[in-house]
Amino acid sequence: MNAPVHSASRGTGARFEQRLLWDVALALLPSLLVIAWLLWQRPELGAGLWMAVGLAALLTLGLVARLRERVVFPLYTLSNLLEALREGDYSLRGSRAQRGDAIGDVVWEVNALSQTLREQRLRVEESSALLGKIIAAIDIAMFSFDHRQQLHLINAAGERLLRVRAADVAGSSAAALGLHDCLQIAQAAVVRRAFPGGSGSFDVRRFRFRQSGLPCDLLVITDLSRALREEERQTWQRLIRVLGHELNNSLAPIKSMAATLADLTARPQLPGDWREDVQGGLRVIGDRAEALNRFMTGYAALARLPPPRLRLVELAPLLTRVARLEQRLPVALHAGPALVCSLDPDQLEQALINLLGNAADAALPQRGGVQLRWLQEPGRLHIEVIDEGLGLSGSDNLFVPFFTTKPGGSGIGLVLARQIVEAHGGSLQLRNREDRSGCIARIELPLTPG
Repeated sequence: MNAPVHSASRGTGARFEQRLLWDVALALLPSLLVIAWLLWQRPELGAGLWMAVGLAALLTLGLVARLRERVVFPLYTLSNLLEALREGDYSLRGSRAQRGDAIGDVVWEVNALSQTLREQRLRVEESSALLGKIIAAIDIAMFSFDHRQQLHLINAAGERLLRVRAADVAGSSAAALGLHDCLQIAQAAVVRRAFPGGSGSFDVRRFRFRQSGLPCDLLVITDLSRALREEERQTWQRLIRVLGHELNNSLAPIKSMAATLADLTARPQLPGDWREDVQGGLRVIGDRAEALNRFMTGYAALARLPPPRLRLVELAPLLTRVARLEQRLPVALHAGPALVCSLDPDQLEQALINLLGNAADAALPQRGGVQLRWLQEPGRLHIEVIDEGLGLSGSDNLFVPFFTTKPGGSGIGLVLARQIVEAHGGSLQLRNREDRSGCIARIELPLTPG
């Protein structure tokens, strides 16, 4: 068998061999007693018998030695194989693995166990390598502390946050790294902190796990300032793009008409219909100025939206009143459960008026209808505005402030509605209908019954 040389320092091997020899001696004892009795009873047999007894004794000792080798050496081999497994060496194999044989079966099972452990270790090493690459590549600072709050692991983002090298701070305490207060956080929290690698708002999360039976901590720190700054930059870009588009739409015709009127009045001789031309030009300038004024008024309303003033309100009369406000087409009201909810009725009415107005705008060209209904789920209230228009062609710019595809629209209706709903702790979603063309605007609010 392919196995390392058996170590001489075995505490139980000698006892097993001694027991084996004593068992062999006991097995031979009856034969020895019979030979002794024959020699005592038949002394005349003489030297020939004694010589035969001597040869038999020598042969017996040889057979005992062979028996010891056949029994003890395979056990030494198995011991060496198991020792190699314990030390993590899975390359050794027993060479006499065969079924139907007592020792062969044991060797076969040990070989199978070695192969299984080798495959499992390969999978663990591959998974660990992948996890290590993920931890190193992720832009979130991660720290692992043992039960004594000493640093065990730090990733590249953690090194950048603390401006240290992993080799220099391995084994350092959380207090020395300035992270002791972060380890006291029981749940996820957003804190404002200054680290050597940056300052601002950070999302701090602590996870407890066990290693070797001892409690350890995993600390995850996410820099929110960078993400917030990037989101803020993108928001400003979208806002400036829409503002520029709206201002250009108003200022371009005003500039053009002003130039036309200046050219008209600068002529030495005015044409006969100059009054109509001037009045028409002034009307164009006035209309575009009014549109620009509506635009700025809408912007001010969006920016100055106050927090909702919650009070207990009966839902059915409120929705009935809102449905009657739409005069261009009848709104089909599907009555739901009688509920008394805690909300700001003025703000919710404004949000629903905007949604019903959009639904009517979409349904009128198609000669479709508009429905308003409400549903109750455990702890939640759903209000749906359903139209029979063409549906949504794209949803990327639906909630971009001042973006509109309707002539004369301000582009703040949906944005204002969503802002009102979110101030109530809810959400607003728009999606196309599945049963036919059209759109569903769904308001979801936390239900607080009166």
